[in-house]
Amino acid sequence: MFKNSKIYVAGHTGLLGSAISRKLKEHGNSRVIEKAHIELDLTDKRAVFEFFSTERPEYVFLCAGKVGGIVSNKTYPADYLHINIAIQDNVFEAAQKYEVKHLLFYGSSCIYPKFSLQPIKEEYLLNGPLEETSEGYATAKIAGITACKAYNLQYQTNRFIALIPNSMYGPNDNFNIESCHVLSALIYRFHEAKISNTQSVTLWGSGKPRREFIFSEDVAEASLFAMEHVEQLENRHYNVGTGVDYSIEELAASVAETVGYEGKILWDMSKPDGAAQKLLDSSKFLSLGWEPTVNMEEGLKRTYEWYLRQSLVGQTSDN
Repeated sequence: MFKNSKIYVAGHTGLLGSAISRKLKEHGNSRVIEKAHIELDLTDKRAVFEFFSTERPEYVFLCAGKVGGIVSNKTYPADYLHINIAIQDNVFEAAQKYEVKHLLFYGSSCIYPKFSLQPIKEEYLLNGPLEETSEGYATAKIAGITACKAYNLQYQTNRFIALIPNSMYGPNDNFNIESCHVLSALIYRFHEAKISNTQSVTLWGSGKPRREFIFSEDVAEASLFAMEHVEQLENRHYNVGTGVDYSIEELAASVAETVGYEGKILWDMSKPDGAAQKLLDSSKFLSLGWEPTVNMEEGLKRTYEWYLRQSLVGQTSDN
């Protein structure tokens, strides 16, 4: 299907978008459209409609959006709400108007109630209050999931697909300590502590919350699988995860071992933990025939190797 199709990957420089672009090219597609933000601002409706009118992509992977960790979400909730809704609204409208075959939208596990039963089923959406620290972002993502279903219902189509991957990590992740997620933050912190010979690293919270992580290339493969098996999908969102979760304390120990940091790990319990657990029930999507292939040990190793290569590139350019 994809080898001769015109495919737009929105957000191709990011964690998931870059993985999807790589996978498409590995599968033999030579018509992948990639536009940097400076070339196409997806919050600009006129620019988006001009792009779709000119390029006429057949498939769209909507990976673009504003993402970040707890601190960034708490500081800029209006930005997370506005920017993501603007992108979604513009791209969805253009995809419908110019008759894209299929558009794949990505939600986030933060769309589910703060105190969801575990593992979290798709049906638990809107069954309770959200985690306050990510409410703006989560609301935008819920709007996107609702939009997928609404467009399909109103226009009697299966054009819009919604996947909910749990916490992603991998090459091209955001390692900016002010805005990154927990796993990339840990890699950054432990690497810096290692090279500066710092004797201890203090992390936020208690270390007790549990999180499920999935390697970006696994989500990319799940995305291609969804596009190729769209006729099997119902008009609903699907969770995509590994079925395995870790406490933040366990994760920190694994990252420290991968990085080679041997100092002490301390916990600042005056800082927020976030939700106690976020483990997705991905059985509906797994039942279609897809499954993840990259375990945490391999994923951490590959992510850190990429981080080291980028650090070397940065050092070389500085010199």
